[in-house]
Amino acid sequence: MKGIESADKCQKSKIACILNYPSHYRENIFLKMEDCLDCDFYFGDIEEGKIKKIDYSFFNKNISNLNTKALIHNFNWITGTIPLLFNKNYHKYVLTGDPFIVSNWFFLILNIATRKEVFLWGHGWYGREGRIKKILKRTFFKMADGVFLYGNYAKKLMESVGFDKQKLHVIYNSLDYEAQLKIRRTLKPSKVFQDYFKNNNPVLIFTGRLTKVKKIDLLIEAHELLYQKGIKLNVLILGNGSEKERLEKAVNSKGLTKYYWFYGECYDEEKIGAFYFNARVCISPGNVGLTAIHSMSYGCPVITHDNFTRQMPEFETIEPNKTGMFFKENNVDDLARCIEEFTKNTISGEEVRENCFGIVDEYYNPNYQIKLFNKVLSR
Repeated sequence: MKGIESADKCQKSKIACILNYPSHYRENIFLKMEDCLDCDFYFGDIEEGKIKKIDYSFFNKNISNLNTKALIHNFNWITGTIPLLFNKNYHKYVLTGDPFIVSNWFFLILNIATRKEVFLWGHGWYGREGRIKKILKRTFFKMADGVFLYGNYAKKLMESVGFDKQKLHVIYNSLDYEAQLKIRRTLKPSKVFQDYFKNNNPVLIFTGRLTKVKKIDLLIEAHELLYQKGIKLNVLILGNGSEKERLEKAVNSKGLTKYYWFYGECYDEEKIGAFYFNARVCISPGNVGLTAIHSMSYGCPVITHDNFTRQMPEFETIEPNKTGMFFKENNVDDLARCIEEFTKNTISGEEVRENCFGIVDEYYNPNYQIKLFNKVLSR
């Protein structure tokens, strides 16, 4: 697979990366960028939920922290950004592609005079933008020399509104690929679920924060429909959150408690890998993001909804009947149908597992990402 091959020979080029937050799951790609492209990193502190920060001790260079000032509504300003544009050491920049960061607008506008190369890294288009947001986004992204996008869906949408496809680069996303690959190679079928549930039913897994936006009720209702049809399944809920107690009561009221394992939070990657590896399919009733990469890294397919305008870019990892399925958004009957299909032996097992490994090894890893960064930023 392309993703497992080592990156092409690096081309050193002094680059400043000015990003909104030092998310720990991007540690691998940041370290490769530091080594391969001689990048200096400047991080703001725009909170991304409860995402853990990177351990800076792994970097060879000092990391600079920039303060973030909250403006009106969802707009922010990352202080210390503008002086970096006039730093003679830098000729290329990678900025977070978020039009709500006002300092990035000023950076791009002032660059008209300095004529350096500025690239944006982000979601790009979602497909649900209104007229005003389309105008703002088109103006924002067109000021950049290039845009690194998380998926092909966004690229196609941006091409459809007039963007030069040569300036749009699909970089995908990644987790701690090397560590997960080592764990993957040690995994084998186990009785972790049989020992807990005391049966051999196929296991559905949900991972993430237990909040309303995750729509876990849809999973519980679909599970009940299948149970009424005589299809016996177990469900592992891996995570914690404000909805946990209510969800446990909902399961109990349906008489399904013995088929559920509310495990809680888990940060042991070997345990998580074993759970995914031995589960039949991962269910993400709300939108799916990095969970899709995490699940497929350990060979577990994913089912999520089909409204791509409300999805995260990682929905593109799913190829129907090969690495997962899409159900009609908010439709319990259709979710039950997809679960039933994927718990049949006709589209499950070793072939599906290899399909999942393949998509991660091919695209969703830091080796693929650094090759593309190297190719584009070293021109």
